[in-house]
Parts: sequence; structure tokens; C-alpha cells
Amino acid sequence: MFDGRDTIVMFDKIAYEDLLPVRWRAQAEAVSDLQAQQFAERNLRVLQACDALEEQGRTEKSDEQSPHSADLLRLDLKLNLLLDVVGQLLAASQQRAQPVQIRFNAMGANFAWPQALPTGSRGVLEVTLRDIVVQPLNLPAEVVSGAPAGQIRVRFLSLGETVADHIEKLVFRRHRRKIAGARQQSARK
Repeated sequence: MFDGRDTIVMFDKIAYEDLLPVRWRAQAEAVSDLQAQQFAERNLRVLQACDALEEQGRTEKSDEQSPHSADLLRLDLKLNLLLDVVGQLLAASQQRAQPVQIRFNAMGANFAWPQALPTGSRGVLEVTLRDIVVQPLNLPAEVVSGAPAGQIRVRFLSLGETVADHIEKLVFRRHRRKIAGARQQSARK
């Protein structure tokens, strides 16, 4: 049974951890309200695209009520395969940031970074969630203290409530999948 010991918490909230392409763009000044609004609109589209791509059809059993459920399932699987192939082609054709270990939630992030950044410095953290979604999240942030050696810790600024809610949902879904995977592993033992 899952005991929660592997739950990742950051800024007193559940966090998501992965190896993702990340880029830090330093900025001398805080993000303007107009720029924050533009980031929020783009980030919302990126998160909605990731949500749509993560929705998977049921593969365990088809709906006996629908005579075409098996056909729809096969079509869904083929479409997902096509999207994955297109995503791989897109990723190969564009220069991406190097994947680094990152933990994040709607409050902020910890990520591996080769150089130290002074506390209080501001910038935009770019995080590419999936290869198929070309546009990265652009998260205005400020460097805060408390990061382990070789990492940077940032607190997000001006995300917007809708974007923060979508990030929280993403983190929760990933956490729930981790719990389900751990339960399946312990059930097999």
C-alpha cells in the first residue's frame, strides 16, 4: 500500500518531479502586467493541450453499450501514435533546452542549474512539458533561497489564477498516477 513517503512537497504543496527541458531567461525588471497576461494566455493553451493529450481512452474493457466502441478505441490509439511520431519529428527539428531534473507546482520550482543565480534575481523559467507541444510554459519567477547545491529555487510571480489551477491539476494527476503505480507494484509482490 502507498504510504506517502515518496510524496514530493515544495512550498507546502504537492509537487511534480521529472526530467524536462528547462531554460532560464534572466530579466533586469519584473514582468509587466501586459507581458504577464500574454504569458498566462499562452501557458493556458499549453496546459490545455497537455491535458487533452494525456486523456487516454479505456484500454481495459470496451463499452458494451456502444456497437462502435472497439473501433473508436483503435482509432484513438492510432491517433495517439500519430501524435507521438509528429512530436518526435518536431522535437528533432528544433533546438531544445537540455533536460534537467525539475520539481515544480503552482507556487514555484527547484531545478538543476550549472551556475548560481543571486537570490532576488528575476527571470522567466521556460519548461517544455511534452515534445509534441512545441510551446514551453513561460513562468515569470524570482530566485529565492533554500535550494540544495547545484540547484536553483524560484517562486512564480504573476501566473494568473487559471494557469495556477491547471498546474495544480497537472501535479495532482501525476501524483495520483505515481500512487497507482506504487500500489500496482506492491500488489504484484
